[in-house]
Amino acid sequence: MCKDNTGKYWVFSTGVGIEIRSSTDRIAFTRVGVVWPNGAPWTDQYTGTSNGALWAPDCTYMNGQFYLYYAASSFGSQNSAIFFARSSTGLPGSWTNDGLVTSTSSNNNYNAIDPNLIIENGLWYLSLGSFWTGIKLMSASSSTGKPSSSSITSLAQRSANNGAIEASVIYKNGSFFYLFTSWDNCCQGTSSTYNIRVGRSSSVAGPYVDQSGVALTSGGGTLVLGTHDNIVGPGGQDLLADNDGPILVYHYYTSSGSFLGINRLDFSSGWPVVV
Repeated sequence: MCKDNTGKYWVFSTGVGIEIRSSTDRIAFTRVGVVWPNGAPWTDQYTGTSNGALWAPDCTYMNGQFYLYYAASSFGSQNSAIFFARSSTGLPGSWTNDGLVTSTSSNNNYNAIDPNLIIENGLWYLSLGSFWTGIKLMSASSSTGKPSSSSITSLAQRSANNGAIEASVIYKNGSFFYLFTSWDNCCQGTSSTYNIRVGRSSSVAGPYVDQSGVALTSGGGTLVLGTHDNIVGPGGQDLLADNDGPILVYHYYTSSGSFLGINRLDFSSGWPVVV
């Protein structure tokens, strides 16, 4: 989710063409179309199908422009790629395809999915990665959106549940950077076990530790939000700094289907708490 200079909220989500929804109050969202109404054939070699679903879009709005990273892959594959696009309006069909950012195969030690942009002191960084390989960080160019260095930094890793960690997002609050990730299994309806975890660091590049002091590269991660009441498998999270404070955005399931969740976060203890 991102917010433009008129105060309108925009949510971009996984789907064929990348789905777009907007809202003026952060409560009622209206579907307005897709980023690529005419398809995105440049992604077919990674999705393995014609006009396949594109994953985990990440939106940043600044200087009158929308900047969108998104991924193309298929379940269980490292044949993956991250792409970059821009728009001045956010509307369907208005986007410029700025092309491939990075791609991976089974020969790489990371998986090019689930991108997230954080800008610190004018420098762009992308966190990315998933199962098996953990979460990584790379530097990016502010002019092209593409890697500005070949170096990759490891931020988080698990061995439990086949290394099930993905959907990273880095958010700065006060003097700390907070690395949020989704653990366990997504996208299985009410059988999903997704849950949102966090660690923090004084540097964007880590090292990150959880509230107990366990390094995220050693499987650490403090629970922020898990299955509760009729909410199942919250994850795929994003964070937005809004007028009423930090906002956590995620998807979840109930017996009625899949939904968008939005909660405020309280960082007053030094660690994020859902309110």
